Amino acid sequence: MNLTAKFVLTRTAWVVGIFVVLSALASLSSRLEARKDGAYRLRAALFINGTLGDKSFFDSAAHGMQEVRRTLPVAVRVVEGGTDPTRWESALADLADSGDYDVIVVGTFTMVPYVQKLAGQFPAARFIVFDAAVDYGRCRCGNVHSILFRQNEGAYLAGYLAADLVRKGLPGVARDSGLGVVGGMQFPVIEDYIVGFRAGAEAAAPGIHVASQYANGFSDPAAGKEIARAQMEQGAAIVFHAAGASGQGVNEAASEAHRYAIGVDLDQYALYQQSSPAKAAAIVTSVLKNVDVAIERAIALQLQGKLAYGSVESLGLAEHGVSLARHSAVLAQLPAARLERVDAIREDIIAGRIRVPSAFGRRPGAGVGAT
Repeated sequence: MNLTAKFVLTRTAWVVGIFVVLSALASLSSRLEARKDGAYRLRAALFINGTLGDKSFFDSAAHGMQEVRRTLPVAVRVVEGGTDPTRWESALADLADSGDYDVIVVGTFTMVPYVQKLAGQFPAARFIVFDAAVDYGRCRCGNVHSILFRQNEGAYLAGYLAADLVRKGLPGVARDSGLGVVGGMQFPVIEDYIVGFRAGAEAAAPGIHVASQYANGFSDPAAGKEIARAQMEQGAAIVFHAAGASGQGVNEAASEAHRYAIGVDLDQYALYQQSSPAKAAAIVTSVLKNVDVAIERAIALQLQGKLAYGSVESLGLAEHGVSLARHSAVLAQLPAARLERVDAIREDIIAGRIRVPSAFGRRPGAGVGAT
């Protein structure tokens, strides 16, 4: 075969290859457009007033949206607003003004003033607020559904378990040691964790010392670690943290000091079990705030036309809004009767036989504007 013939065959093969690729891309584009126009029944955006990677609150919310995408006919977008609060309102307004989303999901009390303002400006939009509630008496918020959690109930179980463990002895720590709590910032939701944890600890071991301090932020692991180390040096055997990414410093301090930690929002023992076994070994349990489940549930109700806008709901142990992680190296060593006692207390809380104190003036969700 001469050079000219080879050239023609090569060019022909190249052209055919390009044609195949372009045809495939056109086919893919058509399928995507068909899905966009036909398969999706709802478009939802999650706005995070922070960043992903906290292994806690925001990651749980994003996981909920991933489950929505996987299980429901919903187009999903997750927007990270960053850590500069001056940009949050404009970023949220852009989402509402775009008209690209049927539902905008947003959480934490810091976003409530922005939602209250934007709900009236964009009455055609729908907002789902989690872990906070708008004040329906002070805003035109008939297009807002609020979700609160009774985190004090889950924290009560954690406090009871922690105090029971230190009272009866843990490897490497003295019997009847104290406990610690690291909060992110001082506001009612975080205080609710602390109040519930203290009450549970006192129920298991009357008079037990529970130290508490705030990291003054949710994205400062160094601050969380410093506070936890100080609490451990003062006798805390187990430190519970409700501090977002700042709590990862508490886990580190517990691992390095051969003490123990209790995580929050996500099952942090499971998160570290493969990537950092030493850190996982120090985590007793986690108080799970099932933000992911709540978001998925709310959007499913929206698809059914059953989500109650203009109102607030409260999710606790009974509704599986909060729970206690049940698997860790520490818990695996406990006699079954110890965990059965925690289960019995859980049932007593659900039945109302135990009334868990709250940082709120009334139980969260007992009425609108609870925050």
